[in-house]
Amino acid sequence: MPAAPARLLATALTVPSLVLGGALAGCQTPPQPPANGAGQRSPTPAAVAGVVRAETVARGLEHPWGLTFLPDGRMLVTERPGRLRVVDPSGTVSPPVAGTPAVAARGQGGLLDVALDPRFAESRLVYLSYAEPGEGGTAGTAVARGRLSADATQLENVQVLYRQVPKTGGGNHFGSRLVFGRDGTLFVTQGDRYSERERAQDLSTTIGKVVRIAADGTVPRDNPFVGREGARPEIWSYGHRNVQAAALHPTTGQLWTVEHGARGGDELNAPVAGRNYGWPVITYGRDYSGASIGEGTAKAGMEQPVYYWDPVIAPSGAAFVTSDRYPGWAGSLVVGSLGTRTLVRLVVADGRVTREERHLEELGARVRDVAEGPDGLLYLVTDASDGRVVRVVPAGR
Repeated sequence: MPAAPARLLATALTVPSLVLGGALAGCQTPPQPPANGAGQRSPTPAAVAGVVRAETVARGLEHPWGLTFLPDGRMLVTERPGRLRVVDPSGTVSPPVAGTPAVAARGQGGLLDVALDPRFAESRLVYLSYAEPGEGGTAGTAVARGRLSADATQLENVQVLYRQVPKTGGGNHFGSRLVFGRDGTLFVTQGDRYSERERAQDLSTTIGKVVRIAADGTVPRDNPFVGREGARPEIWSYGHRNVQAAALHPTTGQLWTVEHGARGGDELNAPVAGRNYGWPVITYGRDYSGASIGEGTAKAGMEQPVYYWDPVIAPSGAAFVTSDRYPGWAGSLVVGSLGTRTLVRLVVADGRVTREERHLEELGARVRDVAEGPDGLLYLVTDASDGRVVRVVPAGR
């Protein structure tokens, strides 16, 4: 990926198109267009029924957080308390995979995302993001990798590749999603640790940042802050609150992220190298007390979101639809919602969201992650003490 793509304008007109895709029944009010350099606000559409439905694949997972597919069609699923499971397409859930790192399983912390090395067929390397415990009750987002044994029962030669700096107290806002770029580098999304939000603007820390590292944990030489005094060289973009959804555009290779706002202000962004996304100086949200945050909704030198939600959806997990299994959905960005308990579909053209739909309200579950399977269907994990893996199928199937 280039080190410095073109700057995102306030109206997001330079953001690459996601899809020119078709409409479905149940069209919602179009999103509000940006005005005077402001971000584009969701119209908060009602949920659409009868387009897709959910089939339960597996049950009994404790707060599953991330999922990815092995080449043979089985899934690796993380459980926030610290377990990694192998889930067979038939629904069989394996015993915990041995060798996973110790996690700080408190609050929003624990074992988080899972991703396969782009050359997994040869390397068998699995990457995990998690809340790593530190001294004195502190914790921070970390990334480790290990080699999955041939029988998929153990991670071998596990090594920590990245640690958020510094570790802090509290159990909130760890992020974290793992996305490999086309060039084999790894994006790691993080949070501001809730009580440390001012550090999202501090380039000497990696709190509230998206970072980019090589697959072995080293820093790519074309990262935007390499060689800048007082700045962490692994930083890709900054000013983020809590990024729990991320996906790579299948055509352009652009990273897209969705982050939690406070009371209002969930954001869709396409982070550009070296750019400042404003938190907590600018935001469309307010504090949970009702108090204002920062200096307003816009400031010179700080990027506007492509799209924002107020009220929030509480986003977690995202994927681009590349298959033709769902009529009109190819190219869409789908986002899990913890708050509305739906699957949110976004159609974007010319850098603007032209349509938002919400599906699977009848599932009544917090959608924690979403991935496209090798069969072209979408799979979800639901965040609950008795969490599920769910297959999303067209309603007429």
